[in-house]
Amino acid sequence: MTIQQLEYLIAVDKFRHFGQAAESCFVTQPTLSAQLSKLERDLGVILFDRSKMPVMPTEMGVRIIQQAKKVVSESKGIFELVADMKGDVSGVIKLGIIPTLAPYLLHLFIRNFLEKYPNVKLEVQEMVTDDVVKKLKNDELDLGIVVTPLQENGLLEKPMFYEKFFAYFSQDHPALKEPVFYPEQIQQEDFWVLQQGHCFRDQVINLCDQSLNGPKNFHYESGSLEGLRNMVNRYKGVTLLPELATLDLSAEEKSRLRPFNGESPLREVSIILNRSFLKQRLVELLYNEITASIPQEMTSKAHGKIVRFK
Repeated sequence: MTIQQLEYLIAVDKFRHFGQAAESCFVTQPTLSAQLSKLERDLGVILFDRSKMPVMPTEMGVRIIQQAKKVVSESKGIFELVADMKGDVSGVIKLGIIPTLAPYLLHLFIRNFLEKYPNVKLEVQEMVTDDVVKKLKNDELDLGIVVTPLQENGLLEKPMFYEKFFAYFSQDHPALKEPVFYPEQIQQEDFWVLQQGHCFRDQVINLCDQSLNGPKNFHYESGSLEGLRNMVNRYKGVTLLPELATLDLSAEEKSRLRPFNGESPLREVSIILNRSFLKQRLVELLYNEITASIPQEMTSKAHGKIVRFK
């Protein structure tokens, strides 16, 4: 049994297709198939049901794949540990980030980070929190940038900054007469929220006790804050925006922002990673670059109250 065979095994499990798995491993399909057949003979078990399409791991295969992921991860950790001890700033970072952060955060630090560390390759994927957590646990990602706390077993959370929530109103909305936002005064049909699956949707509902998404005779499910902002601009109503999403608004748009009445609710934004992740130097460098790129007051939770979500 070799590490390479285990990598082939993991690839087939990921793609559920021998051809695609071989392509991802930069080998021919016959080579990958032969190596997996040899692994099965050595172990004395069948790892995949090849009669199904897509191919599926057997019950025994599922358990062996789980162990294979740990072995491959630990083997890679040896090289990462040596590089870290030598102070070598290089390698690949696979990063997952939620959609309500990506458009407003990435451009603030990516260019500086890559210019400082040209031997680091940063691979970024936008996805919802549940997918970030799942891929981290499956070793398909190295790091995630999400809203915390999550309190997921096996994952570390490293808080970076804290975003206030602001209400964003359409032009001439009656609530603009007030200097602050009173959630209880907003009609449910006046409110725009993200589609299900986004943690920001749950945060908004939690803060404002809203369950509907826009007018009763119009249903709109958006996966982006920009979509909601455009609905407010072009139609009517109100939505909530996190602080970073407000920084590049025009002066006129900023005039339609209102802080919450009382202490500002905050959301905590963190880097999350597996406890066994060994690229600690890269984590620290990325953490430092991100926190240096945002308004300094946002690195302290003293400017509001963190909202704990269910």
